[in-house]
Amino acid sequence: MRLVRPRPLATARKAVTTRRTRPAPRPPEGTPPRAELARQARTVLADAVRIAHWAADGAMPGAPPLAAHAFERAATALELSPAQVRSGWDRARLAGLVELHGDTARPGWRLRAWDRDDSAVLRGWVALFDAWSLVHPAPEGIESTAVAEAVEAVPQVLSLLQLSAGPVTVPALLDLLGQRVAELHEERCEVPYGPQALPAPAESAPAAHPAALVALLLDWALEGLAAVGALTLGAGHATLTPLGNWAVWVKLEQICVAAQSPAGNIEQSAADMLLGCARLTPGPARAEYRAWLAARPVGSAVAELLGVARGEDALLRGLAFEALRVVGAPAEPEVRSVMGDPSLRPYALLWLAEYDGTDPEDAQDVLSREEATWLWVDTAAAVADHGETGLLVRHLDSAVQGTVPALLDEVRAVGHPRTVQVLVALAAAHPDPALAKAVRRAAFQVHTGGA
Repeated sequence: MRLVRPRPLATARKAVTTRRTRPAPRPPEGTPPRAELARQARTVLADAVRIAHWAADGAMPGAPPLAAHAFERAATALELSPAQVRSGWDRARLAGLVELHGDTARPGWRLRAWDRDDSAVLRGWVALFDAWSLVHPAPEGIESTAVAEAVEAVPQVLSLLQLSAGPVTVPALLDLLGQRVAELHEERCEVPYGPQALPAPAESAPAAHPAALVALLLDWALEGLAAVGALTLGAGHATLTPLGNWAVWVKLEQICVAAQSPAGNIEQSAADMLLGCARLTPGPARAEYRAWLAARPVGSAVAELLGVARGEDALLRGLAFEALRVVGAPAEPEVRSVMGDPSLRPYALLWLAEYDGTDPEDAQDVLSREEATWLWVDTAAAVADHGETGLLVRHLDSAVQGTVPALLDEVRAVGHPRTVQVLVALAAAHPDPALAKAVRRAAFQVHTGGA
């Protein structure tokens, strides 16, 4: 009754589904290394980081709009102008460097990782890039609908700049923006429902927006993008910076990934998406995770995945953490926050170990014996619910205990809510009558509370 061919717990965790890292697509030729891009992003956000540190130390409590005296104190302490402080504070909030909890400013996870994590820096800058229209508000007097149409049209302008790989003249950008804004304006024009009076004799339709307004919107957009370091402005032309070029490529790559979703689960809830991925092979499954994540704000996606992980389906619990591996650094604080939940703690420990660079085959070493046993039962529950009989029998090999009696003793003690069902299913599936009898006895003891 000795277990044979013991395998690492990491292998058992992959018994139901295995996910491997898909090589990341390469950015366009000539794109600087990530370390250099991160250095440039740190330069763009240098004032914001200084103000975030100052505010997070408790020197600037209060929710926006902040009192003028707070900006004055910050300007004095940091040797900046009040306008620079106000701008830096807005950038710090938009980049996720500070978080407001009531009337208290706290450092965001990106600020804590700023000096050591290039990915955190680049994500912070991309968040600022996405918020360019908030960093540089539109001129007063422009109708909000026109502003919204311009913001929605800017990605096409950026795509032209990226494809051109060099300076693009303002007239060319103006022509593209005018066409796209006109298309968006036309799409928003709805035909009233129900009987309508016949239209008046043919009249030429008014232009979506006057040319002067489109030119003003283009100037505003280019200045806003330049303000966040995405492009530089010259005499009659604009050019993407290396950071801007990289960011536009990232956005286009995300759109391509979403468009190539193999299982069509982008619009589904996290639970339905994970179920749709359960039988996919590793590459398509990760592509599906990436597509689903690309269509959502990171924070809400992580929260939804962890919500699924807290449910009763052990298969979805494991798959949720596989999807969180695709998220990477932004998920770290939330994963750490669930360490106190007994049902999630083993998964969180393994996630964090792998995030810190531990080989997945060695990650199980971070688990205590009790945590490893709990995870063995949870994985067995997933196999029993969704897998094949033979897979459940083979799952015995992955237990950390050396013998079946030792495994059964520790399984009885661990207190997993699915212990009885797992043992009953294992006893029914195992071809060895003596072992099956011992497992059934253990199931009965757990069920009746006996020793």
